[in-house]
Amino acid sequence: MKPQSNDDTELPAAQAPKRPSGVKVVSAYLQRAIETGAYSQGERLPAERQLAQTFNTARSTVRRALDKLEEAGLVSRRLGSGTFVGAAPQSGGSLLDFIGGLTPLDLIDARAAVEPFTARLAAEHADAGMIEDLEGVLENAGATRDQDDFSKWDGEFHLLLAQASANPFLIHVFRQINHVRLNAQWGEMKANILMPDAIAEYNRQHRAVLDAIESRDPLLAQKRMAEHLETARNDLLKALNP
Repeated sequence: MKPQSNDDTELPAAQAPKRPSGVKVVSAYLQRAIETGAYSQGERLPAERQLAQTFNTARSTVRRALDKLEEAGLVSRRLGSGTFVGAAPQSGGSLLDFIGGLTPLDLIDARAAVEPFTARLAAEHADAGMIEDLEGVLENAGATRDQDDFSKWDGEFHLLLAQASANPFLIHVFRQINHVRLNAQWGEMKANILMPDAIAEYNRQHRAVLDAIESRDPLLAQKRMAEHLETARNDLLKALNP
């Protein structure tokens, strides 16, 4: 397959799946296409919107599938240009290793310093497709009281906000944060914090953030995110000091 320079890059038609696909199916299909040479090193993959149409799935599902491929070093993503076969060049120490060494309190304090402005940027830059994806994530988060499921959708919500900010550094950082939240230490915190009342409150606060973004009110989005993270920080302190 030859590289394409526009969004009309196509999947190998003979192998394209016909049923609605989840993250595992999309990532496995694309990985197989890369490993079998359907896409060559440096070639751009189809645009997220086209992949979502091809797999009959949401763009947020495609993004999570691409996250998995990026973590595996199979693709790299360049803001404004697309997703390309091959890992991005690395230099210095691993950001993932550094973030992984932080305590939960260290990380929530860092997020409180950065995420409110991320929400502000999202209110300025989020397009209709991104807002639709955020609405879908909130719908899924609101439909569950399971800690693991909510944690997944919570992480997806915050990552999508970073993507909506259109800032490549913030996007990269929040991908690493979501990965770190899968480790054992964070699992213990999740079990102590994500009680039904807390999940309901976080859902309410997420809705307030998204309402501000949809209203194109950057300062209100920033304020609502700051309030949300203050709640999360207080809940974390209670879990650390029962």
